[in-house]
Amino acid sequence: MDLNDVFQRIDDYSQQMYDTLMDVCRIRALAPENEGDGELEKAEFLMNVLKDSGFENARIVKAPDSRVTCGFRPNVIGVLKGSRPELGTIWSVAHIDVVPPGDLGLWNSEPYEPVETDEKIIGRGVEDNTQSLIASLFAARAVNDSGIGHEYNIGLAFVADEEVGSKYGIKYLVENTDIFHREKDLIVVPDSGNPESDFVEVSEKSILWLKVTTTGKQCHASSPERGNNAYRAAMKFLLKADEYLHERYGLRDPLFDPPISTFEPTKKLANVGNVNTIPGEDVSYFDMRILPDYDPDAILVDMEEIAREVEGEAGVTINFEKENYDRAAPPTPPDAPVVKKLISAIKKVYDNEPKPGGIGGGTCAAIFRRAGFNAVVWSTIDEQAHAPNEYIYKKNLINDSKVFAALYTE
Repeated sequence: MDLNDVFQRIDDYSQQMYDTLMDVCRIRALAPENEGDGELEKAEFLMNVLKDSGFENARIVKAPDSRVTCGFRPNVIGVLKGSRPELGTIWSVAHIDVVPPGDLGLWNSEPYEPVETDEKIIGRGVEDNTQSLIASLFAARAVNDSGIGHEYNIGLAFVADEEVGSKYGIKYLVENTDIFHREKDLIVVPDSGNPESDFVEVSEKSILWLKVTTTGKQCHASSPERGNNAYRAAMKFLLKADEYLHERYGLRDPLFDPPISTFEPTKKLANVGNVNTIPGEDVSYFDMRILPDYDPDAILVDMEEIAREVEGEAGVTINFEKENYDRAAPPTPPDAPVVKKLISAIKKVYDNEPKPGGIGGGTCAAIFRRAGFNAVVWSTIDEQAHAPNEYIYKKNLINDSKVFAALYTE
């Protein structure tokens, strides 16, 4: 038995994989924050699939949550023992919760009744994150059924609560159990990627969304001397900060695309409702994605200094609120074993040249990295997460499953 035989077995499973993915899609799994009752029904369904696939000791780890009917959020764990379990476990960590469908008028079909075409499957959650969940599961089944052998344990973790913070999912497992082992486990979080399947995410930028409130004095626009234009002062601050930050924090890191820290004035709230009134308050926002080399707190200190300068010049007050603040986790080294093994597995299936890189957003891999694990993010997707008419290509489901099979048997 060789890897090509395992690949053939995955091809033979293809319709079963499509059917199982659609069955999973039909089960709504929404967090209480999204007016749902959690993930239990989906978790129980997946438990049965795991046991049918050879994971005899599959279990549900319960994270207590009194907001849902059952009183807990379920995390499904299954492990197939390898021939050399002392090496550790190769984990695929996918999530079972989904986001609501949003505006139903934008959908061409019922979001929770998946549609299968010759090339695609369409439905809420099929990409985010059911494709990778099914791909990793059936890869493990193919390896187990074939008897090809694998030295590492094969671990599957299907977790709750990813869409609203992971408190009851990955964070709970990392902080409250001994399921994962820092010294030897290899962790893949297949929850982001690109259509070319050639990007392995190993690092993330810090995220800082800053709300900037400028307060002056409102008056009639024909008598500006009686007031203090908060809008003008806000523009002065935003332009000064924008220019300073790009100049001061100009380091380039080719691991990222774009290879720089980004500082973008974005959202602006309406100030006054009519043209002939000078606004006494203005609210604007900055979106900052900061290379791991820089300390976001130092950037905040610089912003405060610029604000004090503008306050003195314009006679206004400027206050900040952090709308989102997520300090970058330590990166996974591009030469870490999990990176090398995953890239080798991808090459065997897609015949491409994958490269490790960084992103501007945040993924659940950061939770592992902050806890001292080397984790990577990869999958082959069209980036349809949270979109209406969310879809996957069936060929990507099959090929990604083969990648996981190659990874498990490396």
